[in-house]
Amino acid sequence: PQGHRQGGSLEAHGNGIMVTPLVKHKIVKKRTAKFKRFQSDRKVTVKESWRKPRGIDGRFRRKFKGLPPHPNVGYGSNKKTKHLLPNGFYKFVVHNVADLDLLMMHNRKYCAEVAHNVSTLNRKAIVERAQQLNVNVINKSAKLRSEEDE
Repeated sequence: PQGHRQGGSLEAHGNGIMVTPLVKHKIVKKRTAKFKRFQSDRKVTVKESWRKPRGIDGRFRRKFKGLPPHPNVGYGSNKKTKHLLPNGFYKFVVHNVADLDLLMMHNRKYCAEVAHNVSTLNRKAIVERAQQLNVNVINKSAKLRSEEDE
């Protein structure tokens, strides 16, 4: 097929042209499971979010056999794929139309995400301008009401 070359390309998509990333790396996660706080499954007051064990005699801090792993630097992501979205782009949060101009020359590496606190009116302007600049917007359909609601 046309759009599956290594160099990336522009694919015809519906009412315009969809941008594909310049290079699409395969994202490999060393671990997808969360590191849970020790004994969070036993006590209601101990929440699941990770906290470093600091007990003086604690067997988990001393890493006894048969206990869950601790988070450490070895679980870090590949530098090439760190912060990379599954669609092959890096995310750039856009608050207004002027922010989109920063992505003009980088539309094959970054995609835009409209910030959560942008109004529906400004959202429409941003999505429209992004189409002109050929910039991919990952949440272009958010907060858009159909004509029937109005």
